[in-house]
Amino acid sequence: TTLFRSTWSTFAALNKLGLPCYHMQEVIMNKANTGHLDFWRKVANSPPGSQQDWDKVFANYTATVDNPGCCVWRELMVAYPDAKVLLTLHPRG
Repeated sequence: TTLFRSTWSTFAALNKLGLPCYHMQEVIMNKANTGHLDFWRKVANSPPGSQQDWDKVFANYTATVDNPGCCVWRELMVAYPDAKVLLTLHPRG
């Protein structure tokens, strides 16, 4: 059992459908994503709604689930206005 298993199944499904998906594991485990942790630190220390170069982290992805993307969903909707939103609800709330 992992702490992120509910988002992990969505992450796995999107990837299986051919939609490269960004997840906190991508920040931590993917060695190709050097600089992502520093980027997210900068975002965390910026006022909400601050302009960011989101393509620095999302250029190779077509979806995002879990942290850190869910923390800036409003900003991402402004940056990617044509993006689709997939709402997942946990059965226990």
